[in-house]
Amino acid sequence: MKAITVAGAVIRNNEQMVLCALRSGNMTMPGLWEFPGGKLEAGEAPEETLVREIREELGCAIDVGELIEDVVHDYPSVRIRLLTYWAIVVEGKPCANEHEQLLWLPSERLHELEWAPADLPTVVHIQRM
Repeated sequence: MKAITVAGAVIRNNEQMVLCALRSGNMTMPGLWEFPGGKLEAGEAPEETLVREIREELGCAIDVGELIEDVVHDYPSVRIRLLTYWAIVVEGKPCANEHEQLLWLPSERLHELEWAPADLPTVVHIQRM
């Protein structure tokens, strides 16, 4: 089974709302929600991946904070290791350049969305805080 490592950003705003991203029809697992981010490139730290991917996907700059979860999830054709980190926007405003939709939600409402399976442990962790 192919294995990849990805990083996801749990971006919070000043009101402590969390940015949720809806996967678009041209992505795998369309219609599911995720924390935005992407695959680590060779020799790249997860924090570097997040800065690069968020600029590409959302058109803004972030500061990456501490690790939230380190999850391994087996999908039918790939094993994903997802590293999620706290982040804040430091420049620009997030725009849905690649995602279908972006939504700011308070952490206690995250469970209302249908999340990609690898993202669920992070949702649970955040809601227990």
